Amino acid sequence: MSGGRARPQLAGFAFVAPFLFLYATVLIWPLLLGIGISFHRADPFGAREWVGLQNYALVLADPVFHQSLLNTILLALMIVPPLTLLALALALALNRATRGAAIFRGIFFSSSVLSVTIVTLIWRFILTPDAGLVAEITRAAGGEPIPFLSDPNLALPSLAVATIWWSLGFPIMLFLAGLQQVPADIYEAAALDKASRWTTFRRITLPSIRRTMLLVVMLQTAAQLQLFGQAQLLTAGGPSGASRTIVLYIFEAAFGRWELGYAVAIAEILFLMILSVTLLQYWLVTRQETER
Repeated sequence: MSGGRARPQLAGFAFVAPFLFLYATVLIWPLLLGIGISFHRADPFGAREWVGLQNYALVLADPVFHQSLLNTILLALMIVPPLTLLALALALALNRATRGAAIFRGIFFSSSVLSVTIVTLIWRFILTPDAGLVAEITRAAGGEPIPFLSDPNLALPSLAVATIWWSLGFPIMLFLAGLQQVPADIYEAAALDKASRWTTFRRITLPSIRRTMLLVVMLQTAAQLQLFGQAQLLTAGGPSGASRTIVLYIFEAAFGRWELGYAVAIAEILFLMILSVTLLQYWLVTRQETER
């Protein structure tokens, strides 16, 4: 009997073994290697010198890191809540089995397949004060062009708007998938009870897609805390570091100053921050569900 039971287990392991191998090779091993490098003064050319926790102490005392951390948190706050609400609203509007809804789904999802380079070129064309679309409209209205990408107070909101436009398609698809799993007879019962749209949304729709919303918030939070391409290509972290994100600072430290150990220490701190925020979000939502 024991041999008969072991065969299905071995067969199951044989199926998952290739994935586990790739997962360990691509994710687990680089993570462990990075932890080791963070305890060294290292460069990309192979030099290593053990320094213990010195890199972490330098990072925590670095004012540039503090600024990039604040910029990253502000960007996440500017992007994740509006993106989630806008994606949910559009998903509710497009949750219809009509040809027009299908066309608009494709339109909204189309931006998600663009590369970050194309996205930044589009938004540079829109926002640049020299000959951008907004600048031309402002001049035609008799006003002065607004320096969206060179004003310290406007650089982060500009990055947030470009990122929301780029990232909108995937959350819409997730919300649509969640909405289509809600049984239609529940809505029919609500209609028979003459429930208002707001009551139906609050009492039926939101509880039914709670886990989908959690997934969207978790994925977008992790993604925006790693924002890099838009900041590098649109503003280069400027002006005066006003839009420098943590990942952009990691790039500058590793490949601009060749301080690989220092850069990896920042990356490990970012990893712990993303892990903590994600687990906290999951715990808060699951706690509310258990209390109900």
